[in-house]
Amino acid sequence: MAEDRKKIAVIATGGTIAGAGPAGDSAGYRAGELPVEQVVKSVPGLADVADLEMYTVCQVDSNDVTFGVYREVKKLVEALEADPSVDGVVITHGTDTLEETAFLLNLVLDVKKPVVITGAMRPATATSADGPGNLMQAVSLAADDQAAGMGVLVVLSNMVFAGRDVKKTDSMSTDAFRQNEFGLLGYVRDRRVSLIHRPYRFHTSASRFNVTDLRDMPEVEIFYVHEESDPGLLRYMLERYDGVVIAGTGGGNYPRAVQDVIESWDGECMIVRASRLPEGEAVPDEVFDPMQRTIAAYDLMPHKARLLLMLGLQSGRSREEIQEDFRVY
Repeated sequence: MAEDRKKIAVIATGGTIAGAGPAGDSAGYRAGELPVEQVVKSVPGLADVADLEMYTVCQVDSNDVTFGVYREVKKLVEALEADPSVDGVVITHGTDTLEETAFLLNLVLDVKKPVVITGAMRPATATSADGPGNLMQAVSLAADDQAAGMGVLVVLSNMVFAGRDVKKTDSMSTDAFRQNEFGLLGYVRDRRVSLIHRPYRFHTSASRFNVTDLRDMPEVEIFYVHEESDPGLLRYMLERYDGVVIAGTGGGNYPRAVQDVIESWDGECMIVRASRLPEGEAVPDEVFDPMQRTIAAYDLMPHKARLLLMLGLQSGRSREEIQEDFRVY
């Protein structure tokens, strides 16, 4: 019946899903070239799934997404949350930084309605573009009552990921995303949704960070560890930025010269220890951090740890409180 149809808002931010290039090619394209209306029109049967309402926040490559974009998306999504005629939200986004946007929005959106992010690995003009299928699945998921209250979700290539845990692991394949070692939340095949797990960590309406306006964010950078890492560069970063995330080897490890800089640091810049590896954890460590000068990122990869540290610093949280944030978020 018509009155049972869901209304889903589709918010465009650009990315490969709206990319255009040489006809048939999957490389050499420009992201965010096509308007969202054209992208939606390219999906056969999408109008049968739900009534769609389209918005455009920006049309950019996801490498150019800024906190200004985050602010606009947050404002719009929360306005749609307050609109009783809207049942869910889909955000189209470039895949390069999709995992960062998904994690941040999972922390700062004050919503309970389904919010689903999707994108594509091939532009809309490619011979076998994957965007239309991903968009169909995203709208189907956002229109499903099971997705409510699960925080920000990501759907790509039939797979449903938690916004906290999703990560891009391949630069070419359409099957480019994984969700740590904890497993998927479920699947979407054609228009049929099958959810298996629910996210456990605090998110969206239960997050302490959903009141932030994302303005005047602290400056946090990432120091990437390798053999013979330059301790002088780390010292400069500690003096220059509000926070630094160490992308350490193994479980968040680093050379002795780097440890010496950390142990001699007595400034205000906060230091987080993360691992540059895609799996596992960086936990509190009495060998590499015997003086407890760093905050353990646990299983968050450095680029996600950066975002959580920024929110903690903006909120004026102490080192001990930020360490607890890394444990529960």
